[in-house]
Amino acid sequence: MQTITLLLALAGCGVYSFSGASIPDHLQTVAVPFVEDRATGSPAGLDQQLTDALVERFSDRSSLSLSENEEDADAVVRATIERYAIAPVSVAIGEQSGQSEAALNRVQLAVRVVIEDRVRGEDLLDRSFTATDDFDPRAGLEGEADAVAVAVEQITRDAFTAATSDF
Repeated sequence: MQTITLLLALAGCGVYSFSGASIPDHLQTVAVPFVEDRATGSPAGLDQQLTDALVERFSDRSSLSLSENEEDADAVVRATIERYAIAPVSVAIGEQSGQSEAALNRVQLAVRVVIEDRVRGEDLLDRSFTATDDFDPRAGLEGEADAVAVAVEQITRDAFTAATSDF
C-alpha cells in the first residue's frame, strides 16, 4: 500500500494551533495512506485525487511536512470512498427530441475518515462525510470532473475541520 506520511513539527506545550487547527502536542507525525475506493462507478483516479487533497489540506493548514514512513507515525488518517453517484436533479424537455432529459446532474460523494491516535491507542475521528456538486450534463466529463473536484475539496475541508476542532 502506498503511504504518504506527514511530519508535524510542533512547538510548545498542550495543544498546538495553526490556521485554526488544534493538534495535541503528543502527535508529532501523521501518516495519510492511499485512499481506498469501495464505490462502484467512481471515475478513475478519484482515490489518488482524494489522497492528494488530504495531504495538501494537512500540509497547508498546519506545519506538516511529507515523509514516507507510516509505521513511525503518531497518528494515521485513513479514508475510504464509500459511495459515488451521479443523479439528475433537474429535468427539461429536449428541444430537438421532445423527450425529458437531464438539465442538471449532481455528483454525490461519501467518504469515511478514521484518524487513529497511535500514541494513546484511540480513534480521534471516525465519521462519514458527504458532499455534492451540480453540473450541466452538456459539459460532459469535464463538467463531472469539476463537480468531483468541488465535492473532494468539501469533504477534505470538513474532515480536517472535524479532526482538528475536537482536540
